[in-house]
Formats: sequence, C-alpha cells, structure tokens
Amino acid sequence: MRRSLTVSVLLLSLVAGALAAATPATAAPVSRLSDYPNLAAAFDNAGVSPAANPGAANLDGTGHSLIAEDLAAAGWNPGAKVTVNGTPLQFPTAAPGTPDNVIANGQRITLHGSGTALSFLVTSTGTATSGSGVVDYADGTSQSYQLAAPDWYVGPTDAKTVSAPRWNAPGGPAAATMKLYTLVVPLRAGVSVVRVTLPKVSDSVNQPTMHVFALGIRPSAGPWKASWANGIDDSLAPWTWTDRTLRMVEHTSTGGSAVRIHLDNSFGPAPITVGHATIAVQKSGAQPTNAPVTLTFGGAQSVTMPSGGQAVSDGLRFAVPADTNLLVTLYLKGAVTYASMHSGASQDMYSTNDGTGDHAADGANFPVNNLFGFWTVLSGIDVSGGAGASVVAFGDSITDGYNSSQNSNSRWPNFLARRLPSGPAVVDEGISGNRILTDAFTGMPNTGTAGVSALSRLDRDLVAQSGVRTAIVLEGINDINNTATTADQVIAGLKQMAATIHAAHLRVLVGTLTPIAGCGCSNDQHIAYRDQVNAFIRANGGVFDGVVDFDAAVRDPANLEAMLAAYDSGDHLHPNDAGYQAMANAVPLSAL
Repeated sequence: MRRSLTVSVLLLSLVAGALAAATPATAAPVSRLSDYPNLAAAFDNAGVSPAANPGAANLDGTGHSLIAEDLAAAGWNPGAKVTVNGTPLQFPTAAPGTPDNVIANGQRITLHGSGTALSFLVTSTGTATSGSGVVDYADGTSQSYQLAAPDWYVGPTDAKTVSAPRWNAPGGPAAATMKLYTLVVPLRAGVSVVRVTLPKVSDSVNQPTMHVFALGIRPSAGPWKASWANGIDDSLAPWTWTDRTLRMVEHTSTGGSAVRIHLDNSFGPAPITVGHATIAVQKSGAQPTNAPVTLTFGGAQSVTMPSGGQAVSDGLRFAVPADTNLLVTLYLKGAVTYASMHSGASQDMYSTNDGTGDHAADGANFPVNNLFGFWTVLSGIDVSGGAGASVVAFGDSITDGYNSSQNSNSRWPNFLARRLPSGPAVVDEGISGNRILTDAFTGMPNTGTAGVSALSRLDRDLVAQSGVRTAIVLEGINDINNTATTADQVIAGLKQMAATIHAAHLRVLVGTLTPIAGCGCSNDQHIAYRDQVNAFIRANGGVFDGVVDFDAAVRDPANLEAMLAAYDSGDHLHPNDAGYQAMANAVPLSAL
C-alpha cells in the first residue's frame, strides 16, 4: 500500500503578482497521464528561437520566446551542464526552434536517484503560476509538493538563475529582461526517487503556464562538510580582470584530511573560466607554508561556470588544520567582468596585475601587485575526515563581523568555532545590510552590499551547504531600521524561514536582536519593534528548535535598549571583538 507524506516546499522566488500585458497565458494542453521515460520525452513547447527567426518558437502563446544567442552568451547553450546550488542540471539539448520545455499539467516523469532535494528549472508566462505535484519513492511512499513559478517577464530578478537582456518578439529581438528560475523541493534522505508528477497548474484563468526546462536531484554531501563559506552579495566587482591571479585568505573552523572548494558565478552576467586553482596553508601574507597544491574539476585543471552556475572541485587529499588560515588561489583565464563577490571580508587579499597569467602555483614568489578586501568567485571550502557536521551562522552585518579587527577572524562565528575544537564546523553566511523581506539586488556593480533577501538566499547560502545540520539565524534588525517594515512582518518572515529550514530536515536556532539605542539608524519606533520581535523569539512557541539570547549577552544592564560600552564598536549597533566573543559565548553548545 502506498503511504503519503506531505512536506513544505522550498521556494527560491517570491511569486510576482503582476501580469505582463505583453505575455498573456497560453492555451491549456491536453493532460497526459501516461509515464514519460524522461523529461525531454514530455516536451511539448518550443521556447528558444534564433534571433533571426522569431517565428521558430512561441513560449508564451503570443509569439514571444527566448533568444538562443543571448542564452549562449550566458553559457547556456543546448545541452549545457550547469550546477545550481549543488544540483546538476542540463539545459535541453534541443536545437533552437524545437520543443525544449514542457508546460506542467500533471505529466508523470520517470526519474531515478536519491539526494537531498529535487530542483526544477522553470519559468511562467502570462502570470506567476503555482500548482501541486507528487514525488514517488522506490519504497512505495509518495510526497506531495507545491511549486510557484515567477513570470519570465515581470518576475523578480533577485531569485533568477539566468537572465537574458532581450526576447524574440514576433517582429524580432526587443529589449526585455527574461528570466529562468530554479525551484527546490526537499527530498527524503536515503530513499530513491522513481517518478515525479509535474504540478497540475492553474492560474487566474485556469490555464497552465509553468514551463519546465530541466529536472535534477541534489546529491547528498556524503562525508563532506562545510568548514568555511561566504555569502555572495550584490556588490558585483566593478572591474574587468584579464588573465589575473587572485590569492585569497580563508579561515577554517574544523579540519580534515581532504578538501574541496566551491566556486560561484550566481550573479555574474557571463561565463567565468578559472584556469587554475590551488590551495595551501598560509604562512604569512601571500606566502604559503608549502607549495600550493592544484585542485581539479572533473579531472581537469580548468573549469567554466555559466552565468548563474557554480562548480565544485574534486576531492583532494590535503591536511586541513582547524582554526587556521588557508590560501586559495584562482587564475582567472581571459576576461572576467562583474564577478560575484562578498564585499566585507575584514581580511587582506592579494592579486597580480592583469595580463600576468597563471601564478596559482607560486609560493613565496607570488607577485603581490595589488591588495583587496573581498572574496570573489570562491564561495566555500569543504573538508572530510574530521568530526561533526556543520552549523551555518546566517545573518546580516553582525554575523558578517562588521567593525571587527582586520585580519583577526574575530566574528562571532569564528569565536563559536573555537569553542568547538572537535566540531561541529561553523560557517559564516552573514551579509552586511541583509534583510529578511527586502532585496537589494540590482545586478549592477557598486550598488550596495545587502544582497538578495534572506528568504531568497536560504537555499544557496544555508540549505545547500555541505553537511549542515543546524542553522543559527540572526536577522531582522535591518528590516526594523527600515521604517516600512513592522515587527509583525519581521516575525512572519522569521516563521517562514523556520518553516523552510525545517522542510529541509534541518534544525534552526534563532537569535534575539541586539540593542540599537543610540544608533543613528534607529528611533523609538524601531526600538519598540525590536522589543516586540525579541518577546516573540523568547516565547518561541515551538517555531524554532532553540533560542540564542544575543541581546542579553551584550546589552547594558543599566539600559536594556543599549549595548554595553565595553562591547560597542562605537556605532551603537555593531559589537567590537569583545562583544562578538560574548555573543559566541551565549550559544548553548548542547543545542548544536
């Protein structure tokens, strides 16, 4: 007998409510309930056309389609293999003008494999659409899910996987930002999937318009766990680098006997090629203790990431010490423009000049022509062979360690990791300025560092981290300091975050919001909202798996709305090193 298991679905995008007048809904196809051997066998719509032949495809039913040449410029050629948040996806192999997607309407697709999540590469035409589907497992159980696909034309840019600057209108190419999205459904661990029933979709006029281009299963992390990571924000590097080598410093939390790295091109507008990547333990500055060791990608020294894609290196036998600085060096082959980055590293990095070529294997003779202070392209380091799982510290500038001492690794997640010398690992996914509900994404350089909303980045920066077991969430103060956001809205956002994290079978601790009195960014209303949010957090009500009282750890006993002077960095909002240490000391280790 088949048993049914219903879980919540991780939505990477906020559903756009607006309807693009230029893209009315397509007519509903006949639902086909017979099984298809794979997704391609179910394709019933051509959505990509050559620029010179707009009539070859019709994604939206009114003669509009994606342009093959624009997708190719982003690295999305027919058959392109793209890793999105740990899930390998293959863009359809179909030639432009031939069926390359299926309009979701309850089709049953044979799919075999096990892992942590099922990913759908989708978009919607005419309106944002949602519907329910089913995952069937080899043990006879089933799992229902919900998907909501944003509109390709008016949908949010922040959560897109890849975008193109034009569409093919009936009269030819015209300027318009067209988007494809990746939506994720958490899977039961260790049980093989055998079939996926696509959502039975209906929009406001009862017409299915959700287009599915690819399906993939995110593999389990196996023995790997994240030891260091950073959140990609929206401050795209405002330069073009050509044949330049970057040597960046990363501080491990836990050690291991093998290592692999994660590269990221989530927001870059074009493919990035890393021609050579190495790793070493830092001696001082740009100097390693021993010769850097080459990392490979599928056995090759070089790897190219399409726009919106990532890459994970092969595992390398390498002794990774705990609580130690590593040097990861990347040779950027060719020209790289507007690379994704994490702006606030509080750490000196080292770079050659343009045109000097591959220096990734250099030791003490690495040519330091420039210093910089951010991480770019590199987004994570995993280890295996050590103890424990991973804890993800997920938050804003206070988690990012803003105003901590330069080159000292004095963020509160660093101090927490030192309390756990035998594991679990602690990785820092703080982004300065980040909010739960509001995006700061523009896709342009020098436009801020706050990144996409916490809700939109949960999958990439938290759930998809290798070996994660527990999250510590400290978010909301930037929402509150924006007068348009109320305490009730922040509380609703925290509840939604907890539900998403729990749906991914992870534990979540939530931190109380630290004091803000005296900060130029706050007023009496903000302070009242903070108190209201903290009262909700302390009451818990079963929403979270535990509470970390960061507020109590750093507040002034004589003025509970203000930070203790000994812990204040001077802006009355961010702690200093001693304050970050006090925050780390407040985390109950037994809850991890």
